[in-house]
Amino acid sequence: MNERILAVQRMQDYIEAHISEEITPAGLAAAALYSPWYSYRIFRELTGLTPADYIRRLRLSKSALRLKNSDCRIAEVAFEMGFGSVDGYQRAFYREFGMNPGEYARKPVPVALFIPYGVKFRELRKEDVNMDNVRSVFVQQVKKPRRKVMIKRGIKAEDYFAYCGEVGCDVWGVLTSMNSLCGEPVCMWLPRRLVKPGTSVYVQGVEVPEDYSGAVPEGFDIIDLPECDYLMFQGEPFREEDYCEAIAAVQTAVSRYAPEVSGWEWDADSPKIQLEPIGERGYIELHPVKKKA
Repeated sequence: MNERILAVQRMQDYIEAHISEEITPAGLAAAALYSPWYSYRIFRELTGLTPADYIRRLRLSKSALRLKNSDCRIAEVAFEMGFGSVDGYQRAFYREFGMNPGEYARKPVPVALFIPYGVKFRELRKEDVNMDNVRSVFVQQVKKPRRKVMIKRGIKAEDYFAYCGEVGCDVWGVLTSMNSLCGEPVCMWLPRRLVKPGTSVYVQGVEVPEDYSGAVPEGFDIIDLPECDYLMFQGEPFREEDYCEAIAAVQTAVSRYAPEVSGWEWDADSPKIQLEPIGERGYIELHPVKKKA
């Protein structure tokens, strides 16, 4: 892989590991193994942000999650995230999210959190998939209750990369700021009955309770989903740079799986679900099934 990409990825990893500490140009240059001037230039070129803007947005987004998920003081969060003063933190929070942190803490609403996508993963998906290291894929039956899901539709997308090209990857930041029934956002391949004319099969969204009556972000739809059985296919933990192989392993296992052996058949009326690839837990897809007639 291009050494410039790896250098910027090292800076991103360094920022993530030291986000609550002082991060200097010298520290970033040491992580990149280049001069401070060249490190700044390639970081801005490959991420679209200066290091300072990247760090500020990441700190603000992490602070918003703290305010939403825990009972903490504004000053505590401000200093923990590396801001020099509470006033400066409040002004920065307002510019980023359009409300002050105290208001957000009292009544969290969907906001566009900054998601720091690693630059190396954009290149890894272009490389040939090596299946030599593929091991096991585990299958488990799970049941999902009746629920709603707030989704952002694309145009023609049938997978994640096409969807990001149509909608933009920033939508994941909005989804991450919302409380989800299953604890995290989901990606879905919708059944034909739920696809609106001129919109995509592949969508991203958040599952919420059946009686949800809260805010729906602008540009999102909310749909009802029935109770459904799923077969959850979960690969083994993987190194982050091997995520393409991890996805291919699970999808190959799904294509070869015969649900009829266990008394099931695929359910074409419910959505297939993809969870975010996270190396520590393995890649996960959930495929809807129903009892074999």
